Amino acid sequence: MGHVTWWAVLSSGSAPVLLLGGSTTAAVVEGPDYNPVKQTISVLAADNQEAYWVLTATLLALGLCHLATACGLRAAALAGRVALGGGGVAAMLLALFPAPATGGSLSHGSVVTIGFALLALWPVLAAWRRPAGGPWGLRPAPSWAVTGLMLLGAAWFVVENQRHGPAGVAERVVTAATAVWPVVVVVSCLRHRPRTGSTPQV
Repeated sequence: MGHVTWWAVLSSGSAPVLLLGGSTTAAVVEGPDYNPVKQTISVLAADNQEAYWVLTATLLALGLCHLATACGLRAAALAGRVALGGGGVAAMLLALFPAPATGGSLSHGSVVTIGFALLALWPVLAAWRRPAGGPWGLRPAPSWAVTGLMLLGAAWFVVENQRHGPAGVAERVVTAATAVWPVVVVVSCLRHRPRTGSTPQV
């Protein structure tokens, strides 16, 4: 496990489970008034919502998972690890800046935007410069592809949010991708057999 620590394996695997389980539980707690197709996950943590504490706890745990993964993913370039950890901090900060029950919020929107930008860019920032030789999840081609797909997903969400379409679905697809990719990278690091003296080319 020279490329990745045991706690990074645990934290990366826990992140998507926490995201799915926490958001689903919060939606159930909120009841039939909540529409997961059109409403965002953040609505569940809005002031005075029944599911506030459920989703807040989920975001705090998810942020800690990203931080732990960033610390333990030794094979990744430092810039990528900092970005992943920063995305985790942003997730936890959402507990301090929840979405309002109605209307918008500059502070909430800013934290969401910064957090997503960090989580979308971390694959590219974490990648090795060599096209081959490193773990598959840290090679340039898949890293650029994932970042590109995440940015396209974000554009999809913005469009659906503006036209009052299925913004909830778009957001869930994008957030799922940000939670699952660290698992893919960690697994690729576990399966990789490094050559003697190989190090990340950053």
